[in-house]
Amino acid sequence: MKKIIILLSIIALGIPTFLNAQKVVFKIKGSDTCLPLSQMEAETYMKKNPGSSITVTGGGSGVGISSLMSGTTDIAQSSRKIKMDEKLKMQDAGKAFKETIFAFDALAVIVNPANKISQLTREQLEGIFTGAITNWKEVGGEDLKIIVYSRETSSGTYEFFKEHVLNKKNFAASALLMPATGAIVQSVSQTKGAIGYVGLAYLESTVKALKVSYDKGVTFIEPSVANAQNHTYPVSRPLYYYYLNSSENKVKPYLDYVLSTEGQQIVLEVGFVPIVR
Repeated sequence: MKKIIILLSIIALGIPTFLNAQKVVFKIKGSDTCLPLSQMEAETYMKKNPGSSITVTGGGSGVGISSLMSGTTDIAQSSRKIKMDEKLKMQDAGKAFKETIFAFDALAVIVNPANKISQLTREQLEGIFTGAITNWKEVGGEDLKIIVYSRETSSGTYEFFKEHVLNKKNFAASALLMPATGAIVQSVSQTKGAIGYVGLAYLESTVKALKVSYDKGVTFIEPSVANAQNHTYPVSRPLYYYYLNSSENKVKPYLDYVLSTEGQQIVLEVGFVPIVR
């Protein structure tokens, strides 16, 4: 995975240093976008705290929140904010919960490296992913059918992309829905006419990230940690941890670590955007 190194001032971050390490045992489940980051944070925490056991699995943001409701996970990791209907279900079940933003992410639109297209406007992306544009020649590329790859509907990334890139329009009926972000990377890397979208940390040399314009083609911005941090890249979002109030004592040492200067350095190294307070 692509790692982007930026010099950060620990003082400027203003995040308290992690001091009170302790043994923890719990599960994290949900967003595939969050998966590599939570895995690295958990692995580092467990190395520093022998006897700790933190199990991290994906499945999508919706799956994570459902698992939190059913009691089969202690933390739901989500690349979208909890929905109103999910909040009401939690309330009806008498389960008070808390929300923590632990990092930020930028969504990159990717194509096969053989595709000569290097940039698209939001309007062009909307046309492609909704099925109004079906051939690359319509956006300045070669005469080649566009094959759209998307995350499945339980994914927070799917929800975010639909709302913020497609203006809440539906994906094309021909879009191929993939169960995991890694599957999109693999599919796009093997298909010349393919296009998809992934979290920044999933970028690899086998695919090409496009520059995106949200001002109708005046300015095209490359997806990167630096551009997400300075708010010039338009397709950025917070990443969330949700947990029950009743589990706070169990998960708090880990959360404190993730939000510490050391934990936020891991955020940066994995390819996400640290929280600056």
